[in-house]
Amino acid sequence: MSQVGDTPSRAFDLDGQVVLVTGSSTGIGEAIARLTAAHGAKVVVNSVRSTEAGQRLAAELDDAMYVQGDVSLPDDVDRLVEETVARWGRIDHLVNNAGTTQVIPHHDFDALEPDVWRRILDVNVVGTFLMSRAALAHLGENGGSITNITSIAGLRQVGSSIPYAVSKAALNHLTKLMANQVGPKIRVNAVAPGLIKTPWTADWDEAHARVAETAPLKRSGVGHDVAVACLGLMVSEYTTGQVLAVDGGVTLRG
Repeated sequence: MSQVGDTPSRAFDLDGQVVLVTGSSTGIGEAIARLTAAHGAKVVVNSVRSTEAGQRLAAELDDAMYVQGDVSLPDDVDRLVEETVARWGRIDHLVNNAGTTQVIPHHDFDALEPDVWRRILDVNVVGTFLMSRAALAHLGENGGSITNITSIAGLRQVGSSIPYAVSKAALNHLTKLMANQVGPKIRVNAVAPGLIKTPWTADWDEAHARVAETAPLKRSGVGHDVAVACLGLMVSEYTTGQVLAVDGGVTLRG
């Protein structure tokens, strides 16, 4: 951790620190892994299914490893943390990026079967909590941070489905509840992206066009936009319990 009075040139230095990023083989998670590694961090790359992509990314970074695991499964969560600590002896920052959704129009209540709710909430909310709880003891040893990747769907009545939006709203509240309990050594914040260009949204042409037309910054985001926000929160030592919208200003437009 940096100390009060550090010079600006060291403000974003993660040298020697360990960053565990769930759901990081592609998209936003990959961008976070790459940026933190570029600032000196040792990085844990994780995914459930895209094992080859995760292994390839870890091999490209200076000091990284890949660990397969499903954050909704307690045994996988424990293994993720244990393998990280076995490799480097510490965890300094946890980024809870792993998430899932299902595209369902908001008016289609009949499609919202219990199994849809359970799957989305198990990964997005329960999985985030399990990862955070498992990492807390190690984060507390050196002081550190948890950053939850939520969504503006948790701030507005939008999103790929109602269960997804509800899960992200729950994450925003979980962020504040945890931040209120785990200080002073551990900080908990959230980044709430708007529409981001990822492999998942590659064919969402109408949505990207709508954002380009209506957002003050006139474009969809990219993974690097979210990664920069995460990096800023990691090193912002007097910031906790905050939900930072990274959306090009979409939420300003009602």
